Amino acid sequence: MNNQSISPWGLKHPFILASGSKARLRLLQEAGLPPCAIVPADIDETPHKKELPARYVYRIAKEKALAVAKTYPSEYILSADTVIAVGVRMIRKATTREEAFENLKLLSGRKHRVITGFCVVKPDGTTITKTVTTFVIIKKLDKVDIEAILDSGQWQNVAGYQIEGMLSAVVRKTIGSFPNVVGLPIFEVAQVLRGIL
Repeated sequence: MNNQSISPWGLKHPFILASGSKARLRLLQEAGLPPCAIVPADIDETPHKKELPARYVYRIAKEKALAVAKTYPSEYILSADTVIAVGVRMIRKATTREEAFENLKLLSGRKHRVITGFCVVKPDGTTITKTVTTFVIIKKLDKVDIEAILDSGQWQNVAGYQIEGMLSAVVRKTIGSFPNVVGLPIFEVAQVLRGIL
């Protein structure tokens, strides 16, 4: 696979992004770490019984990367998965407005965690997998807050919510990596990529 993107960090090898997330692609491009191709992984993302959030994203990120590596065995592969966790409960993509409403009600006034697992598979088959956690505190939401967020449609096709959109007006505080909440802990990913590519 030809490297059609050039990194200012002097990376010697291209990598494939095993994710269709526009936010992840944008974060990588803005950080000067553009992938040479995008190949979303197609795997079963059903959580295991009693699987904790951090363990879940670790497993799914690794499975995504390995799935794409089967098709592109001579390439470096980067994958990621993100969940919002309230205690041991995981909040993932809402498929209906009603589900999004229930998610926002659950997050209202609470400190919760945004956990991303990411994995890099090397051409020799070895993997590097890490998880990064950011704490987010959302104010107590009233009906106007919730309806405004729902009406924006920004809850669609994202893992829980889109923090750089309407929701930013009700986030009291973030503790840890902000890009992680957007979709990828770019500092930690960059350290791994720059260390092996």
